[in-house]
Amino acid sequence: MTVPGTRNIGLPLMNLVRLKGVPTLKQLHLEERLLRTSSDNWCIINDGTNDPTVVMGISGKPMELLEIDSVLQDEIPVIRRFTGGGTVIVDQGTIFVTFICNKDAVPGLQSYPRPIMSWSSLIYRKVFQGIGDFGLRENDYVLGNLKFGGNAQSIIKNRWVHHTSFLWDYEISNMAYLKLPKRAPEYRQARSHLEFVCRMKDYIPRSNFIDRTIDAVGSHFLVRSVELEAIKYPSDTKFKPSSGLLMKQELEETAIDSHTGIAVSQSLQL
Repeated sequence: MTVPGTRNIGLPLMNLVRLKGVPTLKQLHLEERLLRTSSDNWCIINDGTNDPTVVMGISGKPMELLEIDSVLQDEIPVIRRFTGGGTVIVDQGTIFVTFICNKDAVPGLQSYPRPIMSWSSLIYRKVFQGIGDFGLRENDYVLGNLKFGGNAQSIIKNRWVHHTSFLWDYEISNMAYLKLPKRAPEYRQARSHLEFVCRMKDYIPRSNFIDRTIDAVGSHFLVRSVELEAIKYPSDTKFKPSSGLLMKQELEETAIDSHTGIAVSQSLQL
């Protein structure tokens, strides 16, 4: 089924997959598989994920980013994803939007992080037209100076993926699993997590955000809805996902190393 509209005749095709509550790891595997094995353009919207989950970038270090003891005690899953970017905790209050595109899908767009980020902000500037003070600050989507969307990317030879986790709502208690990152955007100004982010639900209804996002994508692409079960993958292409869960043992060893480092530091100060 193609989303109606005559304005998009002649635009490149974008396959739209709408999901609800799909586990984060399953979504990441789907995204990477489409990035590496498909030659089509895709937009994936996942409306929430059931279980609170920490998701780190491909080079993320748990000792620097997580309150390991709390994560272990509460048995919070930790995923290292296949893209770069920072660390987030996601749950039912998170809305995920992903673009997977060929390098020639957007005329004139250079396949580098900053141009892709800037192009994506045009989509969401349209979504938030007349709603709050939307902006792109470094690598974040903000309303005023409060972050509500975190981005990550992966760029390969002929394709790229840009995905965003949107904070439609969040549990304050979940923020306690995250440390203040050593590398933070300048505009954060050492603010705590709660001082740094805002809830989208204070600005826009959930379904309205999703509908407006699809409409904004339709200004750049001919949008065709595709069911998850109808996606066909090349039978002759091998695929091994690189996103994965961190094992409990790895987190426990990280916790031990962290406590050892603290003890050594304290003894040196005596």
